[in-house]
Formats: sequence, structure tokens, C-alpha cells
Amino acid sequence: QVFSHHCPFLMGPIECLTDVVTPDTDIQVTLSIFELASAAGIPCEVDPALVNVLAGSKTDGSSPEEDYKVACLLLVFVAVSLPLLASDPASVYNTEMDG
Repeated sequence: QVFSHHCPFLMGPIECLTDVVTPDTDIQVTLSIFELASAAGIPCEVDPALVNVLAGSKTDGSSPEEDYKVACLLLVFVAVSLPLLASDPASVYNTEMDG
């Protein structure tokens, strides 16, 4: 907010670029725009840093046993997190959005 107040000539084009992004836009272009926007402090639909980390962690030669271990760890994570999120008063279930 401070940055857009002091340098609107810089933030205006970045905000316009984020408004132009549609689901039909090439994924590399979208990620580049979101990376620029998040560096400028503008919230984005997709976190480019998370996308880069997930893309780098992809292993093509993983064994089925390794995939099974990762799936089990994901289930444990969900099982541990779900009761904590359910007991949090800030968590809200919205039936219109199915979650």
C-alpha cells in the first residue's frame, strides 16, 4: 500500500498485468507475472515460490514404495491437522463453497 502510494507509476502496470491473466494464459507467462506481482507485494492466486519448489521436488524415477510412503505421510498430516483446524474458532465451513 505504501509502495503504491509513493510509486503508482510502478505499481499500476504490475496491477494491470495481474488483471489481464486468465486461465487461458500460458502457464509460464502466468507464473512470471505472479512472481513479479508477489515481489511487489501484490497478493496472487498462485504462489510462484511454492510452484517452483513443487516443480523442483518432482522425481520421475521414484519407486512405488517411495510413492506409498509419501501418500502415507500425507494421510498422517491430514489426520493430525484436521482436528486442530476443526477446533480453531477462526475456521469456518461454508456450505455454499463446499468447504
